[in-house]
Amino acid sequence: MRRFVVVVTLSILYCFNASAQPGSGTKWTPDGEGYYEEYEGAIVKFLLEENRYERVISAERLTPAGFDEPLPLENFNFTSDQSKLLIYTNAQKVWRYKTRGDYWLLDLKSNELKQLGKSLPEASLMFAKISPDGSKVAYVSERNIYVEDLETGKIKQLTKTDGNPKLINGTFDWAYEEEFGIYDGFRWSPDSKKIAYWQLDASGIKYFNLINNTDGIYSKVIPIEYPKVGEAPSVCRIGVMNAKNGKTQWMNIPGDPQQNYIPRMEWAGNSDEVMIQQLDRKQQVSKIIYANAKTGEARTIFEETDEAWVDVRTTWHDDNPAGWEWINDGREFLWVSEKDGWNHLYRISRDGKNVRLVTDGDYDVIDPLMYDEKTDHVYFTASPDNPMQKYLYRVSVASAGKAERLTPVSQPGTHGYTISADGRYAMHDFSNYYTFPLKEWITLPNHQPLDAENSIEKKIDPAKKAASNIEFLNITTKSGVQMSGWMAKPKDFDPSKKYATLFYVYSEPASANAKDNWTAGYSYHHAVRPTDHGYIYVAIDGRGSPLPKGREWRKAIYRNIGIVNIKDQAEGAMALMEKYPFIDKERIAVHGWSGGGSTTLNLLFKYPQIYQTGVAVAAVANQLTYDNIYQERYMGVPPEDLAGFVEGSPVNHVDGLQGNLLYIHGTGDDNVHYQNAEMLINELVKHGKKFQFMAYPNGTHGIREEPGSRQHLNQLFLDYILEHCPPGAK
Repeated sequence: MRRFVVVVTLSILYCFNASAQPGSGTKWTPDGEGYYEEYEGAIVKFLLEENRYERVISAERLTPAGFDEPLPLENFNFTSDQSKLLIYTNAQKVWRYKTRGDYWLLDLKSNELKQLGKSLPEASLMFAKISPDGSKVAYVSERNIYVEDLETGKIKQLTKTDGNPKLINGTFDWAYEEEFGIYDGFRWSPDSKKIAYWQLDASGIKYFNLINNTDGIYSKVIPIEYPKVGEAPSVCRIGVMNAKNGKTQWMNIPGDPQQNYIPRMEWAGNSDEVMIQQLDRKQQVSKIIYANAKTGEARTIFEETDEAWVDVRTTWHDDNPAGWEWINDGREFLWVSEKDGWNHLYRISRDGKNVRLVTDGDYDVIDPLMYDEKTDHVYFTASPDNPMQKYLYRVSVASAGKAERLTPVSQPGTHGYTISADGRYAMHDFSNYYTFPLKEWITLPNHQPLDAENSIEKKIDPAKKAASNIEFLNITTKSGVQMSGWMAKPKDFDPSKKYATLFYVYSEPASANAKDNWTAGYSYHHAVRPTDHGYIYVAIDGRGSPLPKGREWRKAIYRNIGIVNIKDQAEGAMALMEKYPFIDKERIAVHGWSGGGSTTLNLLFKYPQIYQTGVAVAAVANQLTYDNIYQERYMGVPPEDLAGFVEGSPVNHVDGLQGNLLYIHGTGDDNVHYQNAEMLINELVKHGKKFQFMAYPNGTHGIREEPGSRQHLNQLFLDYILEHCPPGAK
């Protein structure tokens, strides 16, 4: 049990720098010796070495006048002078994420707590950020950027849509948010005088209408700006505006703004230039561009290409949403590229002329985590020997040599880390196939637990490993593809008998299924362990899955979604049947969600001799219905590349169905639209196929909105599998 000590404090020690979007991760103290979090309506500080909490802001101070309870904190951060606290509350969803709500400001000297943007609609503020000098706050409301003076409370609207409901300032349309992982679309300059921002013009994007039939006698139409495959994207440009009057200088970025994307933009370490990543429509050419904030003049300093696609780089840590990390006092930056066939870190000079490899070898950097300026080491995760696992490594940037593994070899499995800004401490989380998820605080680089008696090392139980029903697989298909995965066996397994087997699939570039973590053998979509019901449960990852197995593995799926990945899954299943005679070939079922639903359909339709039963949820039945950013990245741009879209879409292969199919979809799915279900149903009916179907009214992609819907779906899934693929040994 954690200790809690109440300490009266007169000032706040913690400070956030202005960032793209206040993060919800670990909120480290400036000295790196603790972190801040919400606790019972108050803000507390946890002291790592002392293993105790201190209250620093009471719940009473977070309770507005006339309120009975403190504000529920979705997030919080502080002004740079530590005099004010910014609070995010009343969070509401925009598409799938809670990015709009209300913001409050607590003056820590006067104790005044006031709401920001009070004259604007309730829960309409997005991405409020305090200027670096602490004098102003900027936020987005209804697609426009506002600045509020923190001393006078005066609010000024800086951008205007001029009556165009599809002009978007400081945030993004559906596709940019979903596929590039960006929500917050503006950045304060370091000198607090300017704001750089994205502007999207979605005028050319057609609305896709979702229909809500249940919340009234008349249906409600919910329009979404959704660019389908083959449709031109939103026009995108970057502006830098005066934070006082909104006067904007547009950046003269080369290329058609409707045929190129800008997935990343940050200030280039000063207030004179912004640094931009641009991708072409096919996402095969990536350019790093500097643009002058005063003149708009732009120049490309780094470019890379790929015959398949260039990935948009992940963020480094919570307060750096860019795909790069500045080092050496801004004279260089770290960049991730797989241009040599592996995902590696490079150091690139500010002018882009000198590019040097930092990590080297036949392995992939999975996640770049942190650069420690004091020691000149960069921390990252990798797993050179087992693609189903993940470990912490570091390497010297200056003397780029062999990476040093920091995760103890006695802890095989999947590890995650959040590292303090000074590199001394980290939150370490861990699980493997026989160990429930665990957390601990450690010191770095020696990877020692702060609480040795309650460390992860102490909680790993060899007896659970010996008792586990999980077996890891390495198989080679008849086409020569080497696949990894896991197999979970039922209780009292008898290898002399034959068992019904259920395959869990996804197989697209967005996710891998077969990992050495606690979910191995567990269907987290349906909250069930199939082995408890007498099934062998299997997941195998084929080509195209995002495993640390090199570029060639990941990009073999280019222009082949629904083709190469389906072949690998089917041949992998056949290889397992040949290797393990206890798999009953007459009782094979498969299931998946989203891309896994698409895979399930394709397997049932194209390989009916293998799979007799399947449950598919929220599948892309027709690839031409999905958004352009995702589908064109992996399949090309029609009509030029149309053949792959047709061949890879399940809706074009329903005549092959011979077994049992349960199809499930939410009618309010803004991601994979319900039209996929209706297109699929029409084809199944036209071909005289028998199937079962369940629609969940207003259900989005996760089907959780209406009371009891997810529980109902889970039971429906289990009952169908039990009925049509009888479990147990024979």
